[in-house]
Amino acid sequence: MTQVDQINSGAMAFVSGDAANTKQNSFDGQKNRVGTGLVNPNQKLSFTFNSKTMAGFAGDTLASALLANDQMLVGRSFKYHRPRGIVASGAEEPNALMNMGSAARFEPNQRATTTVLFEGLKAESQNHWPSLEYDVGAINSALSKFLPAGFYYKMFIHPRPLWKHVYEPFIRQSAGLGKAPQQPDADTYEHFYAFCDVLIVGGGVAGLQAAHVAGKAGAKVLLLEQAAHWGGRAPVDGGELDGASPQAFVDRMVAELSGMPNVTMRLHCMGAGVYDHGYVLGYEQLDQAVRGAPRHRLWRIRAAEVITATGAIERPLSFAGNDVPGVMLASAVRDYLINYGVCSADRTVVVTNNDDAYRTAIALKNAGLSVPAIIDARVLPGDSALMAEAKEMGIRVLMGQAVAKVLGSKRVRGIEVCAQAGEGAVLEQIRCECVAMSGGWSPVVHLWSHCGGKLVWNKDYALFQPDLENPPTGADGLPFVTAVGCAAGPITGTDFEGLSLFDTLRGAVEATISVCERQGIRLRDMPKVPTVVEYDEEPLHPIWLMPQGAGPKLRQKTWLDYQNDVKVSDVQLAAQEGFESVEHAKRYTTLGMATDQGKLSNINGLAVLAKALKEDIPQVGTTTFRPPYTPISMGAIGGEARGEVFQPIRRTPMHGWHEKNGAEWEPVGHWRRPYAFRQNGENTHDAVMREVRNTRANVGLLDASTLGKLIVRGPDAGKFLDMMYTNMMSTLKPGKCRYGLMCSENGFLMDDGVVARISDDTWLCHTTTGGAERIHQHMEEWLQTEWWDWRVYVANVTEQYAQIAVVGPKAREVLQRLGGMDVSNEALGFMEWADGTLGGFECRVYRISFSGELSYEIAVRAGQGQAFWDALMQVGADLGIMPYGTEALHIMRAEKGFIMIGDETDGTVIPQDLGLHWAISKKKDDFIGKRGQERSHMTDPDRWQLVGLATLDGSVLPDGAYAVGSGTNANGQRVTQGRVTSTYHSPTLGCGIAMGLVHKGPDRMGEVLSFPGTDGAIYKAKIVSPVFYDPDGAKQNV
Repeated sequence: MTQVDQINSGAMAFVSGDAANTKQNSFDGQKNRVGTGLVNPNQKLSFTFNSKTMAGFAGDTLASALLANDQMLVGRSFKYHRPRGIVASGAEEPNALMNMGSAARFEPNQRATTTVLFEGLKAESQNHWPSLEYDVGAINSALSKFLPAGFYYKMFIHPRPLWKHVYEPFIRQSAGLGKAPQQPDADTYEHFYAFCDVLIVGGGVAGLQAAHVAGKAGAKVLLLEQAAHWGGRAPVDGGELDGASPQAFVDRMVAELSGMPNVTMRLHCMGAGVYDHGYVLGYEQLDQAVRGAPRHRLWRIRAAEVITATGAIERPLSFAGNDVPGVMLASAVRDYLINYGVCSADRTVVVTNNDDAYRTAIALKNAGLSVPAIIDARVLPGDSALMAEAKEMGIRVLMGQAVAKVLGSKRVRGIEVCAQAGEGAVLEQIRCECVAMSGGWSPVVHLWSHCGGKLVWNKDYALFQPDLENPPTGADGLPFVTAVGCAAGPITGTDFEGLSLFDTLRGAVEATISVCERQGIRLRDMPKVPTVVEYDEEPLHPIWLMPQGAGPKLRQKTWLDYQNDVKVSDVQLAAQEGFESVEHAKRYTTLGMATDQGKLSNINGLAVLAKALKEDIPQVGTTTFRPPYTPISMGAIGGEARGEVFQPIRRTPMHGWHEKNGAEWEPVGHWRRPYAFRQNGENTHDAVMREVRNTRANVGLLDASTLGKLIVRGPDAGKFLDMMYTNMMSTLKPGKCRYGLMCSENGFLMDDGVVARISDDTWLCHTTTGGAERIHQHMEEWLQTEWWDWRVYVANVTEQYAQIAVVGPKAREVLQRLGGMDVSNEALGFMEWADGTLGGFECRVYRISFSGELSYEIAVRAGQGQAFWDALMQVGADLGIMPYGTEALHIMRAEKGFIMIGDETDGTVIPQDLGLHWAISKKKDDFIGKRGQERSHMTDPDRWQLVGLATLDGSVLPDGAYAVGSGTNANGQRVTQGRVTSTYHSPTLGCGIAMGLVHKGPDRMGEVLSFPGTDGAIYKAKIVSPVFYDPDGAKQNV
């Protein structure tokens, strides 16, 4: 089969006759449209670029439509504002970044090569002023000799005051790409969750073949492809598969996979990142023309195995002027021609160091376009099959030669040819409007590398490829990521080597069989590798600079990173300055730090650095590949979490009742809790005072549903809780409760709460309102990373229960009126719990108190919370029952000297500072934070410790006020010796009370301290016991 037959049997449909004469008339002004390819010429689409109306077809990308309209200049570079044109055809494109949309649908930095064209699309180029054609910032290019890599590190250091007021504002104004949106985003986004046995990223022939094998074996398969069509490069590159064209093979595979119920296929969906435990992010671009539908979808995928069939990216060649608009990758020229029917120019020169670029020349010739020459830097003993076919078509082939310089500024006008082995002496000039370059191929190894997969250098093919001996491994130590096809690189040392189509398919079949066997999936029939007819190719010759002896003048115009304006001379300068590490050289030059993350520039940059350091490329190494593979919109990351959903307000089952009965709300964590219940026009202070007095004298109700409730269950649960808490929980008997303290690894107090033992292997741990999720995460982190073999299960049941505190001298009488279980002191003593019924409600009653009064905390099912609350209010009406809020709760706990996490603690306080030595067990060997508390600073007797503070005049101390001592510190500030942690007016005592941390506080009882207030007054307070009310605890134990 000839190359002509292969192309004509594929997706490409060319216009008849002389393309150069007919293309403008055939496609309604689209000057560079010579065929239809995969687009639909019957569905014309109108769009604007920089306010100029243009036309394209359904199936176009924005890039293909721009090229069809002969729009070669699409942007300006970051640093020098040099003209930039489209280089690639996929996610690796560094130049064609657009501001898309307007107003509330504006989005910057969108790649034209991956943006599907739709009716009314509005695109604007970036990084220029006042216009794309005439950019004032281009003066930077003329000053490039004075603005080399790293100049800003040296220039903008002195004088220091100028940085903030002169340098930084100027740099921010001059540099940058897209503009930040100014209006709230009007589009919507969503998250989607998926679980599969095998996730395959990449829908080329290797990915399709892998999906077919896994799907036929019965595995649950998810197949993602970032492009708009299946098949990858095979339909473009030609050949024969199972006796048919590659496109026919792709169509057959897609049809069979679509009929498998266990296979899910998604186009426009990129594999963005691979993380631990088979967690993968997918980024799907949805139809932007459909208003009201989500714009992007973020897939959160859990996969037992991940197969990366992500293909390879063609590398550019480094020669002077390789950034002029019209210089493109040879594969991209071929893609636009065959997939979209778009040529970049009438005359295209192909520059290469490998056989693959000859396919582009042949395709252009078959489309009726001119190829003045193929410049091949290699010197070979004979012609390969592709060379021979090109020569038969009348294409001139110049072996051993190179491009000395590209002529033109805003578009290609021609090239100067020189000997590759020389220093750039011009042999001839060739007129052309496009240069198709090919420097070889690099496997897309990003997903392989995200989770620890190692790479190895293949010197025969000049590329980094996955090291199959060091794959990403899961928690079980087994591989969970497998690279197939071109993404795996040439598998040397076997009976199939290279990046050929047969190698791709055979590797995909064999790798997928291994994946299925690892997952215990039995293959019903052994899959067969399709038969392949393709060209044999001559080996690539690595070319890192054209010509190899290029002098400084040429090197200063030879570009590696198109977006960040990094030249060959910049990397050489970095090596000269001593930046020998590839990571340091990257930061010094900004090579690979643009939005394309160096997909085109990294290998060439590494080679230049290696040569400058006189080392081999493997010794220089690579930079780190981090997710995501390409940028993900902030909207997609947020998903539905915006507006009220961004941080949903959590409401207890009684929230509606509180709102109707005068609740003044206080945010506590994500919850809203009643601060106080105002009645009859009273102010908040009066409401709080009334609630405290009534609870102390009669009975009050507190909605305690927000307190965290964690079930800890399992044979090792007791041992686990002994490590979590400072005191012993394993010795707690079922039916009993114990107050517990939880510390961080550093020994600082992080949470407290009452723990109840439910059964021999089950405990219920109460946490602070804002701490439930945090403490749950803390427990899981230790279980999963340190004690993974302990048999313990933790469940957060906070929202499953409504919990109501019935507090006050008449609390028992209220419960007795409901009837049901015995709540007497003899049946249910202090710090005990029991299951039973009250008023017909199944409940669990805890005899615990945070107020110092007789108190019961009663948990019922969340759905019965409001009904139980109503029943309590009804039976207690004549007993003076009233609800109270969090401020009354705080006052009563402060009167009793009970600490509050977040008030008495601030991340630097240990239990010993608060007089809680009794809650630290001396019977167990260890707990989290024990060693931290044994450090010399923690055991220092000079620490600030908890005391009570009583003002001499009965006033209320300012919250957070510091007690000052004599003298000043090194900064000239007053010496401090303590601070107020909690301060209230106590209606019970009729005066102000406070708690605070004071230097050696317990040893200084009766001493008077001075607290300067922000109002200029000096408050005098005496150090007293922190327990102001019922110090013997008689009232709560009745």
